[in-house]
This record gives sequence, C-alpha cells and structure tokens, in this order.
Amino acid sequence: MDDVELPLVYTWVQARRAGARRRQVAADGHRLTRGLYLSRAADDGLATRCSAWTRLLPPDAAFGLGTAAALLGAGTDPPPEVEVVLRPRPVLPQRRGLAVHVRDLRAEDVVEAGGLRVTSGAQTFLDLAARLPPAELVATGDALLRAGALDAASLQRRLTRAGRVRGVVSARTCAGLLSPGAVSRPESLLRYWLTTGDLPAPEVQVPVLDRRGRVVAHADLGYARYRVAVEYEGRHHADVGQFGRDVDRYSLMAADGWLVLRFAGRHLAGPAAVVGRTRRALLSRGWRPTSR
Repeated sequence: MDDVELPLVYTWVQARRAGARRRQVAADGHRLTRGLYLSRAADDGLATRCSAWTRLLPPDAAFGLGTAAALLGAGTDPPPEVEVVLRPRPVLPQRRGLAVHVRDLRAEDVVEAGGLRVTSGAQTFLDLAARLPPAELVATGDALLRAGALDAASLQRRLTRAGRVRGVVSARTCAGLLSPGAVSRPESLLRYWLTTGDLPAPEVQVPVLDRRGRVVAHADLGYARYRVAVEYEGRHHADVGQFGRDVDRYSLMAADGWLVLRFAGRHLAGPAAVVGRTRRALLSRGWRPTSR
C-alpha cells in the first residue's frame, strides 16, 4: 500500500482517516504533543509550531508571555513550552509542551501577528514584569518598541487599569525607562544600569560633532555635555571591515575631545564595572553628584 499525501500540520485522527499507516506518521511527522504532528517537510519555526497548536486550542486563546515576545519581534528566545493565555474558565487545556496562563483579557489586549492571536505588546510587557528582573524587562520593552509592537500610550493605558496584579509595580517603574533608541539588548542593559546607578541618564545614539558642527560619528550611549561616550562591542565588531570603521570612528571622537568607554560581553554579568568606570569618567570631566 502506497503512502498517502499528508498536510504540513495534522492530527493523528486526520492522518488515520486519510489512510495513513502508523509507520508513515512515525516517519513523516514530528510530534508536538499527543495527537498533533508537524511534517518534517514543514518549517519548524515558532510561528509554524504555534499555528499547529491552534488546532487544539480554544478559538479565544492567545499566545502570550515569552512566546508572544518572540512572535512580536523582540528577538528573545522562545520558552521551551508554548505559552498561551486564556480567559478564566472551568476547565483549562492540559497538554505536554503547553503552558496555560489565565488572564482577564479585553479586546485591546490581543493583536494579530502573522495570522496568530497574540497578546499585545502592552499586555506582554505587563505579564513578563512578574517574571523578568528589571534590567531584562527594560531590554525586552525596548525591543518591543523597536519592533513597533509597543508604544507609550498603549502601555500607559494597560498599566492604568492593571490594578494590583502581580508584577505591576515593576512594570510601572520600568515603563518610564523604555527607549527604542538602544539598538540591542546589551545597549539596553547598559542604559538601565547607568540610569539606575546614581548617574545622569545617558543619551541614546549621541551625535558626535567636529569643530565645524558636522556629525562625524554616533555613540551608542553618552553624555554630550561631558563628552563621555559608552560603547558596546559585540562580536560583529571583530569583522575586519567593521574593525576598520571602528578605528576611524574612535579616532574622530578622540580628536574632538571625547572619552570613549568600551564594554563587551564579559561586562554584561553585572553593573559594577559599567557604572564604576562611567562614574570615574564623568567625574574626570567635571560632573559632580547632586547632594541629597
């Protein structure tokens, strides 16, 4: 008996009704959970897997929390289990590979992303506030802003009606620290540490001007008044072409009196080195802490 043609996503019942034998299903399908299969010919990305899960979920389910952040373009790694949010109900779905969270969602708390129901950027930010440390929450919020999945007005509306839900205090504190200007998670972490480290709040993507007023470079973070720049050196800076451009940029900045502090992945373990060195640099340029 020849194998039958199977779709990219199917349930065990559908496959058997179509005439597929157990051997064919075992060879063709990657099992997402009991009774749900994704063909090995299909793209195994998060959106595809979530689309497959919708076959077993209630129609009002929305993908949320870490799964939503990834689907909305935050650039974060999705959690091991697919996370969904449902309104309260007597019986909740229980499946291996699925984490269900109960929220009293309103219509504005759900958006469509790639044909999937996903919690809005504001709802996702609020939900993650109960899980993430503040620095990581700010980094995720910055990424959602950059992706166009979050804006200040919608976040303020959601936090206003949040009441006393878990994580709301952290969400409200971190909401005021968000900025789409930091172009990566490391830059967001550096900015959070500097802002909360009893230092002046750094500017983002600071233009560096030469003596004629022309923009010759941009600093990731910095303090134009004191001509102190804070740069994060990711792996891409090791590229030969990028290295040469960096040399030119740092030379131009130094020629015009800028003090450049450079940090790398080893400095992301905690704020001590970043805050301490930046403080010393600012003090050397005339900054003085305000007395309390």
